[in-house]
Order: sequence, then structure tokens, then C-alpha cells
Amino acid sequence: MTTEYHDDEEDSTFWTKEPPVSLSGVSRLRRWWFPALTATVILILIIAVGVSNTRTSNRLWFVEKSVFNVTDSLSAMQQLTKDAAKDVHRLKFAVESNKDQLTSVSEALKELSVLDSISRTVASLKCSLERLMNNGSTSDGCCPLNWDLFGGSCYFFSKTALSWDEARDWCNGHESHLVILTTDEEWDFVSSHAVSFGAFYWVGLTDERTGKWEWVNQTPYVMNRRRWKPGQPDSWTGHGFGLGDEDCAHLHNDGRLNDLHYTACAAELRPLACVTISSHFNVSVF
Repeated sequence: MTTEYHDDEEDSTFWTKEPPVSLSGVSRLRRWWFPALTATVILILIIAVGVSNTRTSNRLWFVEKSVFNVTDSLSAMQQLTKDAAKDVHRLKFAVESNKDQLTSVSEALKELSVLDSISRTVASLKCSLERLMNNGSTSDGCCPLNWDLFGGSCYFFSKTALSWDEARDWCNGHESHLVILTTDEEWDFVSSHAVSFGAFYWVGLTDERTGKWEWVNQTPYVMNRRRWKPGQPDSWTGHGFGLGDEDCAHLHNDGRLNDLHYTACAAELRPLACVTISSHFNVSVF
């Protein structure tokens, strides 16, 4: 019985629980850890906000600088606009003044044109009277009515359109010929009529007879490209008038020459320019 009791006692001793460990240290650790973590988070937030504020401050500085530059540019543009407005006002005043002057000049030119027309009419009537008094002959410097005196010769610029052949024959029938241009002064005189009236005039220049350009009196023509339109004469064959190239010349309304196909010379109608020595006239008044 004694031995058995001892065993029970030992067993009870084995299963006896140890006293609980104190939790005061863990509690203190927990109480310290939470504020530290909170402080760390707050510190991180403060640093992040500070960095963000720094970046925002830099951006604001750049924006302020840009606004300042734009303000300066706008001020400069405003000043330029004011200066431009002043210039426009001055130009407007100058234009108005020039307009008045041009009006005066235009009126004066009209008066001169009328006087020139009257003068030429009087000169023609004088020549006609002289022709009647001298049995059809006249002195030098005398041209029929509607003919213009220049350099001792009489020039006729028709308003009636004819073909080149008809123009040549008309001039020949009036003791003259299609105009032959040999001097710069004569070129300027005749071309100025073409420009002034916007007309195309037949002139006495052709290559139909020999294939080389010559005047109607068969005087060889000395080529001068500046007297022709660009690329002319081109002896163009794509004109649609049949075989052959371009054989006659006319004065363009810009005062330069152009060549045409021989069938066009016989078919297309243009005014003509005739010339003769003033003292050669022995015909009735036109």
C-alpha cells in the first residue's frame, strides 16, 4: 500500500502546473513600439510633404518666371502695335496726299492728251491744206490725218483687223509698208503704242521667203532676243494649222515680238502698223 501511494504522489507532482510568467515586460514593449511607429510614419509624411512642397515651390517659381516673360513680351508687342498704328496712320495720310496728287496728274495727263490730239489734228489739217494747195505734194514733217509723225516718218496704227498679207497689201497701197524697226527709238515708239492700247500689231518681219527672218524690204533681220517674248521665235509646229512652222511676226501687247504659222498669218486678224517717209506721201487724205 505504501509503494502504491508513493506512485500517486509522484504522478500528482508531475502534472502540477508551473506559475504563469509575468506579462509586464511585453506590455511595456507594446506601449513603446506603437508611438515609435507612429512617429516614424509622421516623420516620413513630413519629409514627403516637404519634398512635394519644394517641387511645388520650384514649379511655382518657373510659372512666375514664365508669366513675367509673357508679360514682358505682351508689353513689347503692345508697344510695337502702337508704333505700327502710328505708321499706318502716317501711311494713310501719305496715301491720301498721293491720291490727291495722282488725281491732279491724271487730270493733267488727260488735258495733255486732248491737247496732243488737237495738235495732231491741226497738223494733219495743215498738211491736208498744203497738199491741196500744192497739187497733192507736201513738205517734210507733214503727215495725213490719223498718221503720227516720228523721226521724219509717218506711222499709221490701224484699228481695223486684217491678216498679215492683207496688212502688207494695205500698206503698200498707201505708199508705205509694214513697219520696219531698225533703231531703239523706233522700237520704243511703236511698242509704246502696243502697250498703251493693249493691241497686237502686224510688223514687216517674216521668214516665209527664205526660211530666215527678214524685213518686208528683204533686209536681213539681226536677231535680238530681248525684243521677243521668252522662247520666241520658236518655229513651233504643234499649232494645229497644218504643215510648216511659224512665218510672220506680230508685236505683242507687252511690246515684244511673237511669231505665228503662215496660215495664221493669212487667217488671223490683227491691227497693223505702217510707216513711210513723210515727204513720200502723195495720196488723198484718209
